[in-house]
Amino acid sequence: MSKKLVNMIISAFGGITGMAFGKEIIVFVISLLPILELRGGLIAAALLGVDPLPSYLISIVGNLLPIPFILLLINKILDWMRNSKHFNKIAQWLDKKVEKHKGQIEKYGYLGLVLFVGIPLPGTGAWTGSLIASVLEMDRKKTFLAVVVGVIMASIIMMLLSFGLLANIIK
Repeated sequence: MSKKLVNMIISAFGGITGMAFGKEIIVFVISLLPILELRGGLIAAALLGVDPLPSYLISIVGNLLPIPFILLLINKILDWMRNSKHFNKIAQWLDKKVEKHKGQIEKYGYLGLVLFVGIPLPGTGAWTGSLIASVLEMDRKKTFLAVVVGVIMASIIMMLLSFGLLANIIK
């Protein structure tokens, strides 16, 4: 599914691929987005033919940039959304997502958070891990460090998949 979504986003931004750093901008934007995050950014980089090392760095920066804001603000935003008739359903959806995944983070603490972020499976990643850690009121500094380690772990796995296996399939 993420490859389809990445292709759709690449098509939407396709006009900027001819600009200087246009492909890199697409990789950065995709890496910023929830759901796709670094995983989508690296797939996009491979599909766009961006060199692996810049892709790697751009995706990590893009994936980590929103995390401090999530850690600082998400609980206040969720409280506001829960009390809003327009955003209550989104808050309920996010609450269900937290409930579904919080057990492994509660059980294993920061190591669980590292693994949750670092193993690139659907529904996991820096955004969701930060959301869960915030709801569980885990220490923000330790959470950020765990998310960074998890993102680096996921980036290594996704580099191997995107520029190794995927690159061989695309050619």
